[in-house]
Amino acid sequence: MRVVAVNTLRKFWQKYPSTEQSLKAWLQEVGHSNWESPQALKLHYRSASIITGKRVVFNINGNNYRLIVDVEYRLSIVFIVWFGTHSEYDLINSKTVTYVKANKD
Repeated sequence: MRVVAVNTLRKFWQKYPSTEQSLKAWLQEVGHSNWESPQALKLHYRSASIITGKRVVFNINGNNYRLIVDVEYRLSIVFIVWFGTHSEYDLINSKTVTYVKANKD
């Protein structure tokens, strides 16, 4: 799978340094994956939550953080949508949250 917005993940691990190794490991695993369906993804990531046909939530760093992605299975692309603490996740709607590109520094 090709992960889109890897730079966004870098910003997350800069904001939350304890997640760096977990996010790097997730990136490596996903980069070597080729999921053809949500069911195939679940075989590898049993703790992932399939929210819709393409929206998935991953537990990161011992379930202290949540990563929301959209997966285009046919194109083998994973789009980073949202990342935050478990408590921040509880305040959003995982089905409708969208990626908002920050202004460039």
